[in-house]
Amino acid sequence: MSALLEVDQLSIRFGGLVAVNEVSFTVGHGEIRCIIGPNGAGKSTLFNLISGIYPPSAGTVRLDGLDITGMAAHRVAAAGIARTFQSSRLFNELTLIDNVVVGMHARTRTGVLDALFRPRRSRAELDGAADEAGRIIRSVSEELYRRRHSMAGSLPQADRRRLEIARALASQPKLIMLDEPSSGMDDRDTDALIRDIGAVMAEQPKLSFILIEHDMRLVAALPGQVMVIDYGRKIAEGPFAEVRLVPRVQEAYLGSRAAHA
Repeated sequence: MSALLEVDQLSIRFGGLVAVNEVSFTVGHGEIRCIIGPNGAGKSTLFNLISGIYPPSAGTVRLDGLDITGMAAHRVAAAGIARTFQSSRLFNELTLIDNVVVGMHARTRTGVLDALFRPRRSRAELDGAADEAGRIIRSVSEELYRRRHSMAGSLPQADRRRLEIARALASQPKLIMLDEPSSGMDDRDTDALIRDIGAVMAEQPKLSFILIEHDMRLVAALPGQVMVIDYGRKIAEGPFAEVRLVPRVQEAYLGSRAAHA
């Protein structure tokens, strides 16, 4: 079976700076991959290239056989990639349910304004979407489901991250890209996040994940391959237990560079 995501020799230059330099990797159907590396290594830039925020200077990206290289972000999302960002992008003035309904915009006629004002023409679709949004939230977190009618702005950081995952799921993606999902979480919240991701993967075994992550405890707990990048280049790839012993990886983390991704 061919890979779901194929990234081949992907590069981008900003003036004289090569931020991502000939990075190649694949992600299979139902697989999870963690991307780690020091601050400024190019991890989020790589995400932006794959998700259509930046057009690459060179290289290709294919999703399920479709060449999505340089596609606009909304077209990449429609093709089957959903992502979260380091900083929260929730609609604080909307309920948890409505935030997830907004995430369905790629496959329904409703959007942010419909979620806010609920015009008569879209009310029936919104009611059905709200029921589905509740189911999606519940699949991520029972605790979050109990607060589904609360405003998103009232959520603590860990629950905001969970809601972002639920909103990503709402577009029925083939691949979800999570940019530092454990940011701002304590150990208990991180353990819950590990369980949440495991539960989603058990419910949707063909769904794939890519995570940029700085918490090595989370990286070690998740199945799948780990890729390390530094100065925009891939320097190691494989199981975490092996990758962490590679001298170049240890140098990148413990040498003159910052000691976390």
